Amino acid sequence: MEDLVIRDADVVDGSGADSYRADVVVDGGRIVAIVKEAAAAGCQRPSATRELDAEGLVLSPGFIDMHAHSDLALLRDPDHSAKAAQGVTLEVLGQDGLSYAPVDDRTRDEVRRAIAGWHGYGDDLDLDWQSVGAYLDRLDAGIAVNAAYLVPQGTVRALVVGWEDRAATPRELDRMRQLVAEGLEQGAVGMSSGLTYPPGMYATEAELTELCRVVAAYGGYYCPHHRSYGAGALQAYEEMVRIARKAGCALHLAHATMNFGVNEGRAGDLLALLDEALDSGVDLTFDTYPYTPGCTTLAALLPSWASEGGPERLLRRLADEESAERIRHALEVTGSDGCHGVPVDWGTVEISGVCDPVLAPYVGRTVQESADRRGETPWAVARRLLLQDRLAPAVLHHVGHEENVRALMRHRAHTGGSDGILRGAKPHPRAYGTFPHYLGRYVRELGVLSLPECVAHLTSRPAARLRLPDRGLVREGYRADLVLFDPATVAAGATFDDPRALPAGIPHVLVDGRFVVEDGRRTGVLAGRAVRRTPV
Repeated sequence: MEDLVIRDADVVDGSGADSYRADVVVDGGRIVAIVKEAAAAGCQRPSATRELDAEGLVLSPGFIDMHAHSDLALLRDPDHSAKAAQGVTLEVLGQDGLSYAPVDDRTRDEVRRAIAGWHGYGDDLDLDWQSVGAYLDRLDAGIAVNAAYLVPQGTVRALVVGWEDRAATPRELDRMRQLVAEGLEQGAVGMSSGLTYPPGMYATEAELTELCRVVAAYGGYYCPHHRSYGAGALQAYEEMVRIARKAGCALHLAHATMNFGVNEGRAGDLLALLDEALDSGVDLTFDTYPYTPGCTTLAALLPSWASEGGPERLLRRLADEESAERIRHALEVTGSDGCHGVPVDWGTVEISGVCDPVLAPYVGRTVQESADRRGETPWAVARRLLLQDRLAPAVLHHVGHEENVRALMRHRAHTGGSDGILRGAKPHPRAYGTFPHYLGRYVRELGVLSLPECVAHLTSRPAARLRLPDRGLVREGYRADLVLFDPATVAAGATFDDPRALPAGIPHVLVDGRFVVEDGRRTGVLAGRAVRRTPV
């Protein structure tokens, strides 16, 4: 007897092909048999210890979140319904050039403060690892869904060069190459950058190219949050393509959007650039989330020079009147590099989370709204939040365009990524809703993608980028990372008003053949593990 047979499922197998009806047998964490049209054929049907009637449900590979910020959430919250309930069975961590390995004691403390807006301070966890391998081992103790990891280039630079805005010396560059290589040898699938976040943003194109040569040698990929999604966005994308071409490295563009008023209706310009790169032989993919607002930290909008020297230096500059005025002028008048070269519109910057509970009244309001209520300038409000919450406020940034979102998700190199920040009283609903929102809104309601196309974008395409030979498709011999959903009712529950509401229409999710969601409820099973790079 086999472990499980899923009967009469409408299989959308992840390849982009039309669906078919089948019984699917799972044993030992893998798909061991697929019997097509078993009932209609009148043949002997497979039996198992357990049977699941999937009449009316789609069976597809589990969804792969190509851009996740669950680096601490997977350890902090074993339930992790935010992703498991969406049908996500694998997340890619270590994004935007900043995460918690490799580190030493000094760098760990600096990084914790720098990205508290993404993950909290982490003082509720024992962050006792230093290497990439040790972090992955920690995940192997049992997590809700599988996780892969990217070596964060900004963390590597902080460890070797510090937080200074200068070129790396030859010796420092050698050390960074070594750290990237060690991370890849220990199982990382590639390297990420956050080139609007210090200290990674201080790296030159030449430095990034040299590190990408290491990534290429190990068969990994480069995943940059590039230097601008606003003014100069196309030039920033062009730089990433040049790096990939010179280094011979696979490229995956993080949350590839065209934002702010300067880029309204310009998705076609980006797609033309990507098509030219693909046609010339660049190995290129990208991810997007199906929403218009972005999400980051309030501190991320500041000019890069203000963060030179690290988080404590930034706090001192914010406390100094003369330096604070320079920061305000860069934000509001000239357009800081942290705000993508566009003067900030405080009416688009909504506070979504704080660490200091005293500041809770600011959450859910834009900086402009809070300023108007208090009779203050927006900069006075923003500055106070940054100082009192010690750089931790998270924000929603309402600068996207729906026509760009739709155009990008249709592209042949597109994959899905939530970019979901899970902390804060009012997080972006994409953290809890990205994958059902694709299926419910953009497939069923709008018809932007067909169901087989969309499932391929969320499963086999990401698996191919990650070089996972046995995930991303419903095939015999493949891992039984599977999701069953109702195509007529699947929808994101999360909204901007209720951002943690769980989705509808996803009754069952399996990781490694074990139910992590059953009958719409989280089971408590911790079937996820670290997914390490496949050696070349």
